[in-house]
Amino acid sequence: MALPVVLPPTVLGFYLLIALGPDSPLMAPLQALGVRTLAFTFTGLVIGSVVYSLPFAVQPLRNAFRAIGRENLDAAATLGASGWETFARVALPLAAPGYAVAAVLTFAHTVGEFGVVLMIGGGIPGRTDVVSIEIWRLVEALEWERAHALSALLVVFGFLVVLSLLLLDRRISRPADE
Repeated sequence: MALPVVLPPTVLGFYLLIALGPDSPLMAPLQALGVRTLAFTFTGLVIGSVVYSLPFAVQPLRNAFRAIGRENLDAAATLGASGWETFARVALPLAAPGYAVAAVLTFAHTVGEFGVVLMIGGGIPGRTDVVSIEIWRLVEALEWERAHALSALLVVFGFLVVLSLLLLDRRISRPADE
């Protein structure tokens, strides 16, 4: 799960491009349904982004499930709940804040991704274009003001994400009797 954190995004993107390409054994079942490739498609872009950002979901989820505490699970078991019922009715609801944090972190991490997105999506205007690739194009075209404007929007977005996470953490961490 942690491999995408240490791999250069272009390396991960290259191997995902191969895995989602028309000659990949992973694509064989989909080819029977008429899907030849997911490379250079929006769907492929989403799959690549999920793989790239998955490590950012694992840590908050792990922390949320660890925070549940053995007592809650034992109480459910003493009341006759099966393992599945305990998971569905106790563990999942108690871990819900972790899912919120994981969703926010992975989405925010994906928004600014460049390497994986460029490799899998190709930056095809109108099909697989994203903000990070547009900023790159604007810089390449020496359109500094427009590049700055888009970059500033991402800085504001990043600030709002961090602020949201801090507020969510404060709300989650508040004792129940307050």
